[in-house]
Amino acid sequence: MFGALATVEGAPLAVLAEVAREFSPRIEVCSPREIVLDLNGLTRLFGEARTIAEELRRTAADRGLRVRVAIAGTRTAARLLVRYRAGLTLVEPGNEAAAVAPLPIGLLGEVANPQSPEPEAQSLEVLATFRRWGLRTLGDLAALPSDDLAARLGRQETDWQRLARGEDARPLVPAVPEERFEQTLELEWPIEELEPLSFVLGRLMESLEAHLVQRDRGAAVLHVRLRLIKTDGTTRDVHERSLQLPVAIRDARTLRTLALLDLESNPPAAAIDRVTVAVDPTPARIVQFSLLTRPLPTPEQISTLMARLHALMGEERCGSPVAIDSWEPGAFAMKSFMPPDANALRSRDDTQRHRDTEEKPLKDPGAAPIVAVRRFRRPLPIRVHVKQGKPSSVSIMKRGLSGGAVDSCAGPWRTSGAWWEARTPSLDVARDALSDSRRANPEPRIPDPWDRDEWDVALADGPTYRLFRERHSDKWFLEGVVD
Repeated sequence: MFGALATVEGAPLAVLAEVAREFSPRIEVCSPREIVLDLNGLTRLFGEARTIAEELRRTAADRGLRVRVAIAGTRTAARLLVRYRAGLTLVEPGNEAAAVAPLPIGLLGEVANPQSPEPEAQSLEVLATFRRWGLRTLGDLAALPSDDLAARLGRQETDWQRLARGEDARPLVPAVPEERFEQTLELEWPIEELEPLSFVLGRLMESLEAHLVQRDRGAAVLHVRLRLIKTDGTTRDVHERSLQLPVAIRDARTLRTLALLDLESNPPAAAIDRVTVAVDPTPARIVQFSLLTRPLPTPEQISTLMARLHALMGEERCGSPVAIDSWEPGAFAMKSFMPPDANALRSRDDTQRHRDTEEKPLKDPGAAPIVAVRRFRRPLPIRVHVKQGKPSSVSIMKRGLSGGAVDSCAGPWRTSGAWWEARTPSLDVARDALSDSRRANPEPRIPDPWDRDEWDVALADGPTYRLFRERHSDKWFLEGVVD
């Protein structure tokens, strides 16, 4: 059983939808003045169909709306009747074709285009054809043989005949209400410290978590808006912070901790008299645990840890390193740390385990060994004695690293770059402006100029080092150990 609700006069669609949602959660907006309700199963709550229709009109009248109501066994019949008949119309299930038969055929153009208040050009052309045939009512079109109609106009036009019989061409598509996951609290007295603010945030986050759990959603972005009040008591400003969360989170304690740590690094400039928290919702994540692998830290724990590290060390010094497209030695960028997907890790482990069980080919004894360079995060200053243009001895003032005479060496390999970048204040300003985008996307990066000669040297007592000399300062550095 379906009900159609249409306004007689122009009224806001939001008000009409609000009236319809008080009776059924499944509604479909057909036009700015018409809504269809799914009334199946509502007789136990409101009574018979007439009682439901009278309650609909009464509720709409309380909101200041004059409406038409039609209830039938199909959506199409209810829509046709509510567009033609005023007041309240009831049709017993099974009698839809007889109820809509006397209606004028021009109503089909309105019902066939639910999102348009006026018939389209194609619909007008089909209706003109029907009128040339002498069809005036829906009953005239419904009485035609379906096969002959399809032979004349095509199989697609038989949908018009189904509408003329009051049959539904498709199921009801319920409109999803736009939900706002937001909580606001007006404070009786302004607060200035983060400690009392934490209690306010905890209360708001608990209400927000309940709403997210009810809708099976998680927070993708957390917004915190603080209304500030100045000393004069009249000037107001808004301090807003947005946190991009790595995964969908809805735990109240985690969200509160992340907000407080961010506000600790970016404190408001005045007292606070209103607090608003809101989230951009996303579908909640589904976690599949395994009995065969070690459990990983939860995303809530990782997000809290990263927030504490950002507050302690700075946002530019925490994250995941990623290589960038550059010839600069040791060039990399920092991006936001994203916890690995447990399902993806499990799939990779299974694939690796399957490869390990397969028979592996024997290694060629004559194959060259794999060489790796263990680079130092900061190159170590060293002293190098040069003889005939080549390093002859190395002196390293670092515990655990020994120097000595050079047995053999290879090089130099000269590299230089970014020399076209002038060291000007404007460049430093641009470098600071790109710090945020550099963390999110490693591509936008202004490299530092470099000009150096690299050497690989093997000492007489065994170790092999990667050295380089800065050509502009003539200083030597130890970049890494060759293994």
